[in-house]
Amino acid sequence: MKKIAIFFFIVIVIVTAMSYLYFNYTRQYNIAKQENKKFEEYYEQEIYGYDLATVINRAVDTNQTNQVEKDKKGKYIDNDNNSIKIDIKILDTDETYDMEYLYSGGMDKFVKYYGEIQFKCTKLEYHKSTNKVKYMLFEQITQ
Repeated sequence: MKKIAIFFFIVIVIVTAMSYLYFNYTRQYNIAKQENKKFEEYYEQEIYGYDLATVINRAVDTNQTNQVEKDKKGKYIDNDNNSIKIDIKILDTDETYDMEYLYSGGMDKFVKYYGEIQFKCTKLEYHKSTNKVKYMLFEQITQ
């Protein structure tokens, strides 16, 4: 009788642990999917500079909310979890700028000069551990 009670107790503990792991995984997946939706909608899409400014503001806000640390140059450090980095390739100067550079220079200036210029997100990468958006590359497609 004692052995049967111990057996059922062990089975209940195993089933409970497996259920907890499954529901935790499902919750994490849904959170990542919801957060990614804000950024994935721009992949392979042509957008204007003012929309790109919105994406940059979202990325900066997400990094600040997730308390992503910055290096000495003021650039967000990849934490392999929930950090987001955006690079913008500008045809006028044939250079690639990071979002921190544009953000610190003032998004109003970027919108003033590039608001009506079209950009396209050509690269999208994810964190391996969380499947959240890690990196986006936008390239200028009109002058």
